[in-house]
This record gives sequence, structure tokens and C-alpha cells, in this order.
Amino acid sequence: MAFGFFGSLLILTLLFKHFTCQLPNTDEFYVSNFLKKMGLNSSMSYNFSGSVCSWKGMHCDTKKENLIGLKASSLGLSGIIPDTTIGKLAKLQSLDLSNNKITALPSDIWSLGSLKWLNLSSNQISGSLPNNVGNFGLLEVIDLSGNNFSGEIPATITSLLSLQVLNLAGNGFEWSIPRGILNCKALVSVDLSSNRLNGSLPDGFGAAFPKLKTLNLARNEIHGLDTDFAELMSLTSLNISRNLFKGSVMGVFQGQLKVIDLSMNQFQGHISKVQFNSTYKWSHLVYLDLSENQLSGEISLNLSQAQNLRHLNLAYNRFAIQKFPRIEMLLGLEYLNLSKTNLIGHIPGEISQLSILHTLDVSSNRLSGQIPSLANKSLKVLDVSHNNLSGEIPVSLLEKLPLMERYNFSYNNLTLCALGFSPETFKTAFYGSSNSCPIAANPVLIERRGNGHKGLKLALALTLSTVCLLAGLLILAFGCRRKSRKWVVKQPSYKEEQHISGPFSFQTDSTTWVADVKQATSVPVVIFEKPLLNITFADLLSATSNFDRGTLLAEGKFGPVYRGFLPGGIHVAVKVLVHGSTLTDQEAARELEYLGRIKHPNLVPLTGYCLAGDQRIAIYDYMENGNFQNLLHDLPLGVQATEDWSNDTWVEDNNGIQNVGSEGLLTTWAFRHKIALGTARALAFLHHGCSPPIIHRDVKASSVYLDLNLEPRLSDFGLAKIFGTDLEDEIARSSPGYVPPEFSQLECHASTPKSDIYCFGVVLFELITGRKPIGDDYPEEQETNLVSWVRGLVRKNQGSKAIDPKIRDTGPDYQMEEALKIGYLCTADIPSKRPSMQQIVGLLKDIEPRTSL
Repeated sequence: MAFGFFGSLLILTLLFKHFTCQLPNTDEFYVSNFLKKMGLNSSMSYNFSGSVCSWKGMHCDTKKENLIGLKASSLGLSGIIPDTTIGKLAKLQSLDLSNNKITALPSDIWSLGSLKWLNLSSNQISGSLPNNVGNFGLLEVIDLSGNNFSGEIPATITSLLSLQVLNLAGNGFEWSIPRGILNCKALVSVDLSSNRLNGSLPDGFGAAFPKLKTLNLARNEIHGLDTDFAELMSLTSLNISRNLFKGSVMGVFQGQLKVIDLSMNQFQGHISKVQFNSTYKWSHLVYLDLSENQLSGEISLNLSQAQNLRHLNLAYNRFAIQKFPRIEMLLGLEYLNLSKTNLIGHIPGEISQLSILHTLDVSSNRLSGQIPSLANKSLKVLDVSHNNLSGEIPVSLLEKLPLMERYNFSYNNLTLCALGFSPETFKTAFYGSSNSCPIAANPVLIERRGNGHKGLKLALALTLSTVCLLAGLLILAFGCRRKSRKWVVKQPSYKEEQHISGPFSFQTDSTTWVADVKQATSVPVVIFEKPLLNITFADLLSATSNFDRGTLLAEGKFGPVYRGFLPGGIHVAVKVLVHGSTLTDQEAARELEYLGRIKHPNLVPLTGYCLAGDQRIAIYDYMENGNFQNLLHDLPLGVQATEDWSNDTWVEDNNGIQNVGSEGLLTTWAFRHKIALGTARALAFLHHGCSPPIIHRDVKASSVYLDLNLEPRLSDFGLAKIFGTDLEDEIARSSPGYVPPEFSQLECHASTPKSDIYCFGVVLFELITGRKPIGDDYPEEQETNLVSWVRGLVRKNQGSKAIDPKIRDTGPDYQMEEALKIGYLCTADIPSKRPSMQQIVGLLKDIEPRTSL
């Protein structure tokens, strides 16, 4: 009897305990509610039976009473985390919700005062990070990387005194790093890479973190000096690439650094002096990237002591002319990039001793002689292009190429037997090389010789077919020639005159330019999309009627622009860059080919190029509807103020060219907004979508064109770079009305993305006001210009007075006033106060008119 009573009591106790676990206000209830509301259920291989402590990814305390660890990564959770779920797990110490599709956090999550470990990486959480993050006083690890956070990093981070790992990479955090971070003295790892941070590091940054081992600030716009890192003596990994740091490279080599990435900054100095830094132990070094800085002198590092070095990149600096450095002792080297480092002489054969070398790039130097056999078994990437190498490419190396990921031998004086390579590969990877295959080396021809009689019959049949085909082509050509006589513009065929000789001199109203070439047919024209077309400078002469004034579209800062039709019916605008260039032909070709690979719906495509003596000629797709400046200000026929490629009043039969002058679509706010947003997207792509980022240097109304479909396209990107470092910024500073205020300061020597943003702000003002940057009258003020006039009105909250009367009634005034405020931000006197182009795109999208065109 007693046994039955106690047995019943035990069963009731267990049932009651399980019942209480299912009640609200229990950890099991909160977790179950969270997972189910985020899209997870039992049918998705997740078992909700049993105690919460037995569920996958759940960890309880020793008494099995409270949940202290929750791991729900990569479960496909999506949407907003609701309140009264995980925010109620009062004893939770570890939370991992990484690799899901979470878009927002609950308001009660910040009450988890026991939390020590928080991982929300690789989700879709947007908005600002609340100041409530300071409530996590016990937090040791926080990983918010790979989300869409924006705004400032909260100053309340100063409360996280136990924080050891801070990872905010891959978001949109802005402004400066808060000074409060200096209180987080326990930090061991900091990753703030790939954000929009600017400004300088807080004073005392180096001394604040005695335990810091890893620091990653890459892909921001932070500026500072080498001395900012002087006291980080525990640091083993430093990555500050793609920022605006300056100073001597010597000051960075210190302590126990194993990884050093200073690429794409503005560091200076002789790299050879680094070896005299006795405090640095080269044996620690594993990864070194100093590319795209302003280093000079000779490449003379303590390489003999860097026995553990795996990655070495010194490309694109200003080193003195020197022979190939000795690197054969670096037997562990896997990556070597010495492109554009002023190397001369031979590629040493000893480089084959680097048995695990994966990547070798020595392009854009002055190396000569033959290519060694390169017996490196692990080699997957090889670039020796743009040098003076000659002779046969070793057969053993050619046999390995099909197994490689990428290779380039172009722009040398090499020869090879190109059997096994397609015509496209030969054109792109061996451009300028000679195909030296003997007939006897072709196994197909050897086989045909064994079937002599059959081959003879086939040859006769092919000959007869060829004769018939040629006859037909001659008849067709004769007919076409008769038709071509109806053209208004005479098109002489220079290609027929095989021995036409130069130099060629051409004249416009403002300049005379010379193409110093011996024979027009010997100078190739490169068309990127059609590499097999055999087009030469003679075809350019023919297409532009010998660069006749009748085909001249405009004369701008870079030079004259001509209209023409190349063989194959390619309608082009031919821009002659007449300022001269400090770049060699190979360097200019490299830059132009790089620009040709830049594609975006709001950029004018660079179709090809020609290097005619000292002249660099850029070939663009023709933009049928002219440029924004001429359309906005309704310039009459024949008035081409700057680089316009088409008269906006031209009428041509069946060519689809439209006249969309200022009395047409440009009188609507929706269309002007479309131009602003398209131009902003183009600049955002150049600044944030290209590697390295491209600074336009000449953003203005006449650089914005409308294509056949009336889509805005930005032109002339990257052209200033073709002139070389001595001329690019001088050229970029000569557009009146678009000069940023910092260019008037003596210490400002170079264009930056922020100077592009200023110029975009001027264009935005033009779009909304209909006024020119300079030259218009302002009755209220004397001696003023567009920027100062509009900024004055915006400061007084009178922006509506600046709106162009032509568009005032075509959309809400508040949208146009908001756009003026965006222009106000862009034209701030202090560059660091200007938003990034990605931010500008977002701001313009927020005021996008609903009416579709």
C-alpha cells in the first residue's frame, strides 16, 4: 500500500515537473517559441522532444535548470527576432546565431547581462547598433561581421571592459573609431575591415592595448601615421590596407609581427633601411604586402633571415632601377608579386628552386633575355607581360600552362609553337608573340601527307570553291562601293594604300596633334570585344575622314573627340589624349586594357584603344543623345562647351538618335533624379566596386551622357591616370566650378574619392537648379557661384528658392529639397565630412520618385 502511494507520488512529481517546463516563463518555452517563429520546426530535422538541455546546440548549467549556451547557426532562421524569446534567457552566457537570414534584433536582447560570447555574423541585420550594447558588461567576444549595420560605432563600447575579440567587419559603420574603445584594454583581436570608417585613430591607440595580437582596419578611409602602431608590441598580425596612412615604412616593422599588409596606402621611404631596425626579428615574418605605396630606393630586405616568408608583394611602388632581387633562399615562398618595381636584367633561373611557389607576377618591368624553364611544380599563376623578354618560351613551361589557373606572356618579343592554344588564348595571353610552329611539327599535316591523293582532290575542290567565293565577294564589294558614293562625308580608304607613311599631323581650332608613325597599317587598333578584327590606325583615318573637322564632335580638356564608323559597323567616339604621357607604351596599354574591363550599366564603355606614336587614343561606344550639360543648358547647334560627343539637335535617318533637349524629359523631376542616381551608382562602383578603387578626377555635367535608351552614363573614368603620375592631378584640377576647396591648400597634392564626391555635389546642384557652376547671375549676392549660393540657401532652410522653375511642379518640393541637402553634404569644405558614394546612392534611393518614366 505504501509502495503504491509513493509510486503514484513519484509519477505525479515527474509529470508536474515536465508540465512546468512547458509553461510560459521557462527557458524551454522561450527557445521553442524563438525557433518556431523564426521558421524552424520538427519536420526540419530538429527534435523538440525531451528537456531543452537535450536539444541540439543547447547547453545548460550543471543543475540542468538554466540555459547558458544557445547555438543555432546555419539553420535557415529568417526575419525579425521577436521579443519575449531569447531576450528572456536570463542566465545565457553564449549565443551563436551566425549564418542565417536574421534581419533585426529584439529590443529585450540587451537585457542579457550575463552574456560573454555573442556571434551574429553573416546575417542581414541592418540599422544602427544601439548604445544598449554597453549593457553587456561581461562580454568577452562579439562578432557582428557580414551584416548591414550602419551609423557610428556606439561610444558605449567603453563599458565592455572584459572584451577580448571585437569583429565588426563587412558592415557599413561610419565616421571615426570612438575614443571609448581605449578602455577595452583586454582586447586581443580587432577587425573593423570593410566598413566606411574615416578620420584618424584615437590618440593613444597603440599604448591602450598591451595584449592586442590581431588588428585589421582594411578597406576603410582611415588616415594616420606609422607612429600610431608604435607601442603595439604584442601585435602579430597587422592589416591596414586600402586606407590613407602615411609616414615611413620603417616605423611599422617592430615587435613580433608575422603578418604585415600596408598595401594601397601612402607610405614612403627607402625599404632598404628597414633592415637596420635591429628590434624586428625577420624570422617571424610570414606575410608581407607593401604594394601600391610610394616606396623608393632598392628592394633590399633581410630576406636571408625571413626563412618563414610565404607571401611577398612589393608591386606598384617607386623603386629605383635594379636587378632582380635574390629570393632563392625563401624556400617556403608561395606568392611573389614584383610587378612594376623597375626591375631590369634577366629572370634568374634559381627561382625554380622555390618548389611550392604558387603565384609569380613580374609584369610591367624592363626585364630582358629569355624566360627560364620555371620548373616550379606548384606554379598556378604566371604573369611576365609588359617586359622586354625575348626568345623561345621553354617547351617544358608551355606544356604546364593548360594546368595553370592563369598566365600572361603578352607585350614581349617572345616566340612559341602555339599548337594546343586557341586563337583567342593566343590573342589574349601571348599578344605580340610570334607563332613559330614548323609544318613538320603539326601532326595533322603529317597525317595528311600520308594520304596524298586524297589531299590533292580536297585541295582542288577547295581551290574551285575559293575562286567562286572571291568572285561573289568582288561583285558585292563593287555594289557596296557604288552605294557608298551617296554618303555626304567622303571616306577614303587608307588601308588600300599599303605604303602610306607618316608622321601624320592634324589640326583643330585650338590644337595641333601629331601621330608619329611610319606606316598607318602597321599600328594596331585593339577592340576588346572583337579581338580577331584586324583593325589598324589606317582604319581610324578612314573612319574619321583623316580626322577631318567635319567629324569633330568636341574639344575638351583631354583633347579632341571625333565620330566614326569602324569596320564591322562599330559606331564609336574617338578621343585623342593630346597632353602627352609619362607612361611607356606598355604601361599605357596596361592601363587602357584595365579600363576596358570596367563594366557597369551607368559607365560609358571603353571599346578599345590605339597607341599611335606618342599619342594615346581611347575609343568609346558612341552616345546617341549627347551629354547632360548641353541638354540641360539647351546649347544650340555648334556650341560644344566641353567634351560633348554629339550635337543634341542632329537628325539622322533611322539611326534612333533622339532630340531630348531641355524642353523634353529634362523638364521633369523624375528624369533629373534618374540622372543623379545613375551617376551616383557609377561613381559608387568606381570607388567601392573596383580593386584598386578608381578615382574619376573629372566629374562634371559634360561627363554624364545619355545613351540610346536615355540611361545616364559617366565617361572619362580613369583617363587622367593615362598621363602618368606627374600630370594626372594637374589635369584633374582644371575644371572651373568643380574644384574642391582642399585643392587650394598647398599640402593637398592628390585627388581622392572625396574630391570626386565634391564634384558630384556640384552636378547635383546643376540638376536641381538648372544653373551652371559659374557664370550665372545671382541677384541676391555678388561675386558668388552655384555652390556657395545653394549652400547659403540650404543653411537658411530656404532650399526651395533654388529649385529650377522648369521642374518645380513635376514632383514634390520636399524631394528636391532633400536632394539639395545631399548636395550640401557632398560639397562640405572638409573632405572627411562628405559622405561616401555608397551612402549617397542610399540617400538618393530614399527620395526616389514613384512615377516611372
